[in-house]
Amino acid sequence: MLNFNELKTEKVFEYFNAISKIPRGSGNMEKISDFCMDFAKEHSLKAIKDDACNVVIYKDGTKGYENSPAVILQGHLDMVCQKEEDYEIDFEKDGLDLYIDGDFIKAKGTTLGADNGIAVAMIMSILADSTISHPPIEAVFTTDEEVGMLGALKLDMKNLKAKKMINIDSEDPEVVTVSCAGGSDFRAEIPVKREKTEGECVTLTLKGLMGGHSGVEINSGRVNANLLMGRFLNHLAKTARFDIISLDGGDKGNAITVSCTAKLVCKESEKLIAEINAYTEVVKNEITFRESGFEVEINIIGQGVFEAIKTPSTENLIFILLCAPNGVVEMSAEIENLVETSLNLGILKTTEEEVVFSFALRSNKKTAMKFLEEKLDTFFSCVPCRITKSGHYPPWEYNSNSTLQGLYIEKYNEKFGYEPSIEAIHAGLECGVFASAIENFDCISIGPLMHGIHTVNEELSISSTRDIYDIVLGMLEDLK
Repeated sequence: MLNFNELKTEKVFEYFNAISKIPRGSGNMEKISDFCMDFAKEHSLKAIKDDACNVVIYKDGTKGYENSPAVILQGHLDMVCQKEEDYEIDFEKDGLDLYIDGDFIKAKGTTLGADNGIAVAMIMSILADSTISHPPIEAVFTTDEEVGMLGALKLDMKNLKAKKMINIDSEDPEVVTVSCAGGSDFRAEIPVKREKTEGECVTLTLKGLMGGHSGVEINSGRVNANLLMGRFLNHLAKTARFDIISLDGGDKGNAITVSCTAKLVCKESEKLIAEINAYTEVVKNEITFRESGFEVEINIIGQGVFEAIKTPSTENLIFILLCAPNGVVEMSAEIENLVETSLNLGILKTTEEEVVFSFALRSNKKTAMKFLEEKLDTFFSCVPCRITKSGHYPPWEYNSNSTLQGLYIEKYNEKFGYEPSIEAIHAGLECGVFASAIENFDCISIGPLMHGIHTVNEELSISSTRDIYDIVLGMLEDLK
C-alpha cells in the first residue's frame, strides 16, 4: 500500500494511487473505463463510454468562462505491463504496489503505468476541483494506445466540440511536442518455387547489431541486419556458387533489425566460407565504430538434398535486399534535426511458398507518406509479388500558429525563468488521430518527468508532476 505522507492530501496523487489498483494493461480496459464513468457520476458530470471503452467526460466552464471555447484534456487509460522475472503478479487481475523513493514514485517489481495514468489522474483532479477557473472541458480518456492507438482511432470525434487539446502523454517537462509522424505497414510477398538441390547446407548469421526504435533512432546510423545481408549475398554471388533456402531477420516492423540468417546450399562450402570470412573483415572495418558488437556466425549443417529457391527468384531476392529504400528519406525543412520521412525493413520471413518483406513507414507529412508508398509500389513492380498496405495512422503536422504552444512556453518561462524546447517526434502520438479528424485543430503534448517508461525501472517525479499540473491550471485560466 502506498504511504502518501504529505501526498495524501493532493488529489492528483490520490487518483493516481486509485488508478494503479485497477488492472489496465492494453486489451483489459473494461474496469478502468467503468472507474472513469463512476467518477463522472460521483461528480455529477455528463459522460459517455463507447464500444472501445473510450470515455469522454464533460464539465461546463466556470463563472466568467461559460461561453469560452472548450478545450480537450487528453490521456490514455492503458499501460504497458512488464515485470521482473521472479516477481509474482497477474496483470489481468492484480493492481500495482507503489512506493516513494525520494522525489520519485515507483512500482515494486513492475512497470509503474505513469505512462499514461498520471495524465488521467491530473485530469480527474481538475474535473473534481470546484475552485479552478477554466473554460468548458472535454476530458478524453482513450484506450489501447500502447498497441496501435486503437481506442483513439475508434473514437467518434463528433462528440467533441473543442478545437484545442492539451495531451499529457510526454515524459520531459522541458519539451513541448508540436508534431508527430503518421505511419503505415507495407508488406510485399514474393512467391518462390523450389527445386531439390544437392550440396552442403551452410547458415550465415549476421548478429550483434545495436538495433533500436525505427522512429526515434532511424537517423542514428545503426545498421539494419536485413539490408546488410543483401550486401553480403550480393558480394558472395560474384565469387561463390550457392542457392538460398531461406532468409529470416526481425520480428517487429518498428524495430531496426539486429540479426538476420541466410540458410544456403552450395557445392564448395570451403570456398563460400572463405569468402564470407574475408568480406566480414571488410564490413567490420567499415562499421565497427558505430556497430562494435557486430559478429558473423557460420554453421555447417552438412551434406544432403535440400529444397532450395530456384532462380530467378534468388536473384530477385538479392536485388531487393541490396536496393530496397530504407532509413531516412527526407529531413524536415521546418524543424531542425527532425526526420520527416523514413522507412524500415523490420521483418524478413521465409515460408515454403514465399519470402515476405515487411516495412514500417513513417512521415510527419501526409503527402510524403503517400509518395513513399507509391515509391515502394514502383520498386516492387520489378518483381512478381503481392502488396498489402495496412495499419495506417495519421501524422500530426506542425502548426506554426499554435496558441497553446505559445501559452505553454509563457507559463513555463514564468515558473522556471527559461523557455522549454519545441520538438517534433518521428513516432506516433494520439494527437495525430485527433488532428486528422478535427479542422483547425491546435494541440500540444506535454507531461511531467518520467524515466524508464515501458520497463520495470519506470519512475515518476513528484515535484515535476506538481509543476506541470500548476502550468496546466495556469493555461486553463488564460484560455478565456
